Amino acid sequence: MRQILLILMLALATPAVAVQPDEVLQDTALEERARELSKGLRCLVCRNESIDESNAPLARDLRILLRERLVAGDSDVEAIDFIVDRYGEYVLLQPTTSGANVLLWAAGPLMLLLALGIGYGYLRRRSLATPVTTEPLNAAEEARLKDILGE
Repeated sequence: MRQILLILMLALATPAVAVQPDEVLQDTALEERARELSKGLRCLVCRNESIDESNAPLARDLRILLRERLVAGDSDVEAIDFIVDRYGEYVLLQPTTSGANVLLWAAGPLMLLLALGIGYGYLRRRSLATPVTTEPLNAAEEARLKDILGE
């Protein structure tokens, strides 16, 4: 009994797919392609959900648009390029590493190297600095200090 309950709980814990029955294509090969492609497209309303997982109306429109492009005979690349041209590169869950995005991909490691360089320079300068030496108090200063402290 526990095993059946565990299997049922695991089955219910899987992510929900928001594809409506009226969106599903009759051709199973095209539907499979559409599902694979939609896993890489971001819902513009829900941010980090694919359009397959989102119930937002815009995600539904994107799923329908993708299926229309595939039915029209577009290849996978052509269908994705059409959607990217229309909605911008933000619609991709995995952005490309070309063009202006190279700066975004490289910014993290470059900032880390910059921080390490600044830290090294600071520690190096600090180790090379001459220590500050203080002279001991003379008798008059020591007497004045005792007077101030009330000793």
